[in-house]
Amino acid sequence: MTENTQQQNPAPTTELPTQYAPAQVEGELYERWVERGYFTADAGSDKDPYTIVIPPPNVTGALHLGHAFQVTLMDALTRRKRMQGFETLWLPGMDHAGIATQNKVEQQLAEEGKSRHDLGREAFTERVWQWKDEYGGRILGQLKRLGAGLDWSRERFTMDEGLSKAVQTIFKNLYDDELIYRAERIINWCPRCLTAISDIEVEYQEDAGELVSIKYGEGEDTLVVATTRAETMLGDTAVAVHPDDERYAHLIGKLIKLPLTDRSIPVVADTHVDPEFGTGAVKVTPAHDPNDFAIGQRHNLPSMTVMDEHGIITVHGPFLGLDRFEARSTIVGALREQGRIVAEKRPYVHSVGHCSRCKTTVEPRLSMQWWVKVGPLAQAAGDAVRDGRVKIHPEDMSKRYFDWVDNMHDWCISRQLWWGHRIPIWYGPEGEVVCVGPDDEVPTGEGWHQDPDVLDTWFSSGLWPFSTLGWPEKTPDLDKFYATDVLVTGHDIIFFWVARMMMFGLYAMDGEAPFNTVALTGLVRDEFGKKMSKSNPNAVDPLDWMDAYGSDAVRFTLAKGANPGADVPIGEDWVQASRNFANKIWNATRFALMNGATVEGELPPVEQLSAVDRWILSRLNKTVAEVDAYYDDYQFAKLSESLYHFAWDEVFDWYVELSKTTFFEGGEQAKVSGRVLGEVLDVMLRVLHPIVPFVTDTLWTTLTGGESLVIADWPKDSGFRDEAAEREIELVQQVVTEVRRFRSDQGLQPGQKVPAELTLTGTALAPHEAAIRQLLRLQPAGEGFHATASLPVAGATVALDLSGTIDVEAERKRLAKDLGAAEKEKQQATAKLGNEAFLAKAPDNVVDKIRTRLAKAEADIDRITTQLASLPQA
Repeated sequence: MTENTQQQNPAPTTELPTQYAPAQVEGELYERWVERGYFTADAGSDKDPYTIVIPPPNVTGALHLGHAFQVTLMDALTRRKRMQGFETLWLPGMDHAGIATQNKVEQQLAEEGKSRHDLGREAFTERVWQWKDEYGGRILGQLKRLGAGLDWSRERFTMDEGLSKAVQTIFKNLYDDELIYRAERIINWCPRCLTAISDIEVEYQEDAGELVSIKYGEGEDTLVVATTRAETMLGDTAVAVHPDDERYAHLIGKLIKLPLTDRSIPVVADTHVDPEFGTGAVKVTPAHDPNDFAIGQRHNLPSMTVMDEHGIITVHGPFLGLDRFEARSTIVGALREQGRIVAEKRPYVHSVGHCSRCKTTVEPRLSMQWWVKVGPLAQAAGDAVRDGRVKIHPEDMSKRYFDWVDNMHDWCISRQLWWGHRIPIWYGPEGEVVCVGPDDEVPTGEGWHQDPDVLDTWFSSGLWPFSTLGWPEKTPDLDKFYATDVLVTGHDIIFFWVARMMMFGLYAMDGEAPFNTVALTGLVRDEFGKKMSKSNPNAVDPLDWMDAYGSDAVRFTLAKGANPGADVPIGEDWVQASRNFANKIWNATRFALMNGATVEGELPPVEQLSAVDRWILSRLNKTVAEVDAYYDDYQFAKLSESLYHFAWDEVFDWYVELSKTTFFEGGEQAKVSGRVLGEVLDVMLRVLHPIVPFVTDTLWTTLTGGESLVIADWPKDSGFRDEAAEREIELVQQVVTEVRRFRSDQGLQPGQKVPAELTLTGTALAPHEAAIRQLLRLQPAGEGFHATASLPVAGATVALDLSGTIDVEAERKRLAKDLGAAEKEKQQATAKLGNEAFLAKAPDNVVDKIRTRLAKAEADIDRITTQLASLPQA
């Protein structure tokens, strides 16, 4: 009694194997899906579109649990929408990953005893393309292994011809609108990669450094500054103090001697200085610190670069040619000899930026670079969320988004690499600067040359939602599938990628945002909540788990932990449990097929259905409605839990078990229940499919004879409810649960049969006596029956004869021992809670713990006393 509109074919006679073997199913089944074009979107379709573009993994990358997590969620969304009748496009692709890819090829060359400079730019770039063709993109094959239903006919790469044209077009447009400019600013510089790097490519870690306090000036005109980077003092052009700091008022505007040099530098007053921090005086090195650069701009200070791109000191004198770290210790030694070190703190732990690619300490460096003026773009990106055009989910993460876009600094987009999109700027012999669009002619003639830098990788990936659909051309794909419906991505890149896509999408697409919803996820962590890292033993290769337990098990585990915006702990035990769930679905469906489950014909009318049948159909419709609501709210953990408990608890553990008697007896009622079970399995497999696609498709095609669940209809809640049947079966569950607990307490084995007398007359339980006896292994009360225990439950009475089924004396001794322990626990807890001195001194949480112990002890005493009383008398 759910709305299923797909034409169902009679179930085939093929029997299921006795065990589910994922390795024998998944690869072949996925290839079949792709070959039949299930994932290929049609831009000419009249169906409503549903679009997701995959966050492009690096071409150098391999599948890790973070990828598997987000891909599972995106796949679930698109599979459901496809089943709901949408024209679904999930577009795949890769990012060229400028620094990471260049480093890979440079490492290869180093093994050959060469550098990129030995090859030259053109030959090196060709070598990178060769590497990409041979080694890059293995992650795409791994995504197929996971079951990702991507439209492989539309696979894109951030440096393919179409996307390169998009990059050149938007650069030209931004340049012409004066939103791209060239200027000398402080940037993050990697002395190993020899390029500027973005904020996201800087990893901060606590390093043990040395904080030294240095006396500047002579005589009365002295002050003390503290620094961890003594080597940069060679480039100091001022000392700054707060204008209201009376200690230094007499020095403001004066020149003081800069130690180790022949220069004098001014003392300037600037409100940026915190007079309460340290000595209240700070050295100002505009070319090597972003805050100092800003002070320098305000006070028209010169900027002196004192080290080259390799981090080597370039100032003439005794320190010329020293590495920055060697220079640091050498300079401190020289200052110490002059008596200018007034304090030292070793070690001094502070946060230091490192290149995420090579782990080299990043150097703030004044450099001429290309920048995006983000002010108006960021304003538009913030407004799109504020006015509701774009929803951020969960909503409380909107604040983080606004904190970023409302305070965004201009973006450095140039990189000193050879692999990437070359900046389309040409310089002429007379100082000309020409920005070349994709349809413009390149300036030629003597003295003309192109800017050597390439664009930040995030520049091209910021265009991803529309460049992949054919922009700047007005393509059918762009018309049909833009804007995309949802972006599923980690909250850790909301600043660096989400904001850039918002800025570029709104700019290029006439104010239409690139997606309607941003669904933010957390990060995958180990089962103890620790971050997974290659340098730690807790890193997991998801392919290993897929080999061991199947892709469905990995997917279900990840979805089950996916609470919006929250980190996801995952351990191998949980994947094993999900494998067990897949096996349970397999075995239960196999049992159902062997016992008459079918999808043939209409469901019988309500009056022919038993209470058990009506109960499961009512619960089925409620589950479909619940799952739909959770999907629409991106509550993957809750929908997975709902599906798990419905399938395992209600269908397999209760409905199948309650129906076994009916199936064994045969007849018309068995046919009715067989049709109901077929309906339940049909719908259950459909709603499970987006999360666990392989096992469900295999089972559903066997059950129904349908072509594939990938293109089957998503079930709809028909509105059928039967609260009376649900209450009736709840009573049955109460009886079975209570008697099972009693049996366990008495030490009976699950399969051990016990004579019992059931008093059910006049209750709703009467029609279920056979099923209750079957579930509880209760034999009829025959001649000589003697009730040794009587359990009143749910308005009925279950009397049991335990004579001869247990060792009464041994059980009495065991229970007596447990009773003694519980009484001792009660006595100790009561004594503590009656001690006023203890209560006056003990923390509240300790007192609460004692009260909890007392309550448990009292409950144990009541339970054990009842069990002793129920034992047969000698």
